[in-house]
Amino acid sequence: MTDTTSRTYDGPAGPPHVQPNDNKITPMQRRVLLGGSVGQFVEFYDMALYGIAAVTLSRLFFPPGSETAGLLMLFATYGVAFFIRPLGGLFFGALGDRIGRRNVLVATLLLIGVATTLIGLLPTYETLGIGSTLLLVVLRLLQGFSAGGESVGAPSFVFEHAPRHRRGMFVNTTLAATALPAVFASGLFLILSLTMPDEAYNAWGWRIPFLLALPMAFVGLAIRAKTEESPVFQEMMEEKSEQKKESTPVAEAFKTSWYRMIQVVVIMGFTAMGFYFISGYFVPYLQTTGDLSRNASLGLNAIALLLYTVLLPLFGALSDKVGRRPMMITGVIATTIAAIPAFMMVSSGTPWIALIGQCLFVLGITIYGGGCYTFFIEVFDPKVRLTAAAFSYNLGYAIFGGTAPYVGESSVALFGVGYAPAFYVVGLGIVVLLFILVGRVRETQHAEN
Repeated sequence: MTDTTSRTYDGPAGPPHVQPNDNKITPMQRRVLLGGSVGQFVEFYDMALYGIAAVTLSRLFFPPGSETAGLLMLFATYGVAFFIRPLGGLFFGALGDRIGRRNVLVATLLLIGVATTLIGLLPTYETLGIGSTLLLVVLRLLQGFSAGGESVGAPSFVFEHAPRHRRGMFVNTTLAATALPAVFASGLFLILSLTMPDEAYNAWGWRIPFLLALPMAFVGLAIRAKTEESPVFQEMMEEKSEQKKESTPVAEAFKTSWYRMIQVVVIMGFTAMGFYFISGYFVPYLQTTGDLSRNASLGLNAIALLLYTVLLPLFGALSDKVGRRPMMITGVIATTIAAIPAFMMVSSGTPWIALIGQCLFVLGITIYGGGCYTFFIEVFDPKVRLTAAAFSYNLGYAIFGGTAPYVGESSVALFGVGYAPAFYVVGLGIVVLLFILVGRVRETQHAEN
């Protein structure tokens, strides 16, 4: 098929995503949006549990010692799952570019559900010694490997079904479902904490949220079973059938899209850092640095994450009108300026001030996310989209997201002030802003693919 559409975007020349009516949302598009959102909910529910239960897990699965040492060891294993995500992204991304987005999303959702449920069944350090720690690391690796495919496969699947002028809203609605799991998980842990004696909670109560992972995965699979493969992938397969020779998605991605992959690593690294400060670090940070109770920390963080869920689709829809690049520039500037006052408030020890600080940080990160979450899919040609996007997205998340809680906790210990994690945010924000301005990061809103 020949693309005769004029282009305003200097990027990949993939086949156009043809829509019969760009303004009308079809029943299939609604099912795809729901299926993608539910899958993201399950994946990030599974990943969020580890950070939210950090204080408890550090006491149960690591050698006895100081609370700070236990948390640092836990956050080191927290990062392990992120560093295998690029490999999972390459594996499932290449598979998705060959056999279809929908088929791969079945495997990733099932795998992460099984791994998370098994964490809920693990014996503790007191029972199994170092063996329990090693098993926890193995299961974190399985979580990360499957998340490497799911985290990009679902938004890409939604993007390729979305009406052209609503791609930002569709993708960001799907990604907003990544914050809801932490709200749900925080609420679940809060209920268990309030209704159970500490002895029962530490013995078995904390396991309940992990054991819910597999049933939730089956719900997601049931919804996805009612969707169809994306029209972009179907068209791509028709074109491939007419070609005599083709390279592998991995080789093609690194050959044709290597610089765009570097752009995605840097750009998505900033939002990864921000998201995992919010969803994976603020709960223990509020307890250890802000000296708030477990229940107060869970409740305040749940409100901040709920705000993230509301704002992200709104800013995604705004990016459909003003473009992805303006949203990223505005968002990174806002987050960088707000970082130090936000972290000073979060670590203040006063609940309502801590909440305002979290919300201030959320505002900047969601403005930035309104542009970057569509950019990282839109920038790639469909024939290598899952491979290139999954590897670069997950590499950015591994370098900047998986390390965020560890860097945050280490910086507090190093500098001796509660707002020390803000130094990292400011430094990274300046680097990313300069990269967007001078690193040939182009507007992708009008990409014809």
